[in-house]
Amino acid sequence: QVQLVESGGGLVQPGGSLSLSCAASERTNRGFVMGWFRQAPGKEREFVAAIRWGDGTTYSSDSVRGRLFISRDNAKNTVYLHVNSLKPEDTAVYICAVSKTRYSRNSYREASEYTDWGQGTQVTVSS
Repeated sequence: QVQLVESGGGLVQPGGSLSLSCAASERTNRGFVMGWFRQAPGKEREFVAAIRWGDGTTYSSDSVRGRLFISRDNAKNTVYLHVNSLKPEDTAVYICAVSKTRYSRNSYREASEYTDWGQGTQVTVSS
C-alpha cells in the first residue's frame, strides 16, 4: 500500500490561490494515476483532478477547469495541485489518492477506482 501525505492547506481569501502537495512513500508505477478529491461537510467526495505518473496526462472536473494546474515531480514522488481564483464553495478537505486502474470508465473521476488514500488537508476559503 502506498502511503500518501498531503500538505499546503490553510485559510485563503476569496480570489486567492493555493498550492497543495501530495507526497507518496514510494516510487509508483508509471501507469498509475494520482488523483485529487475534495469533501465538504455533509457532501459527497468530489473529483477535482488527476495526473498519470508516466506521461503526465491530466484530467480535471468541470467545476475547477481553467482554475487549476496539476503537475508531478517523479524524482520526488510528489504531485502538486495549484488552484486559482478560489471561491468559498472550494472550501473542503482535499485528499489525494492512487489509482492502479489502467483503463478508467470515466476519466478517473470515480473514487471507486482509487485504492490508496491520504488523510487530507483542510482548505478554507473565507474573508
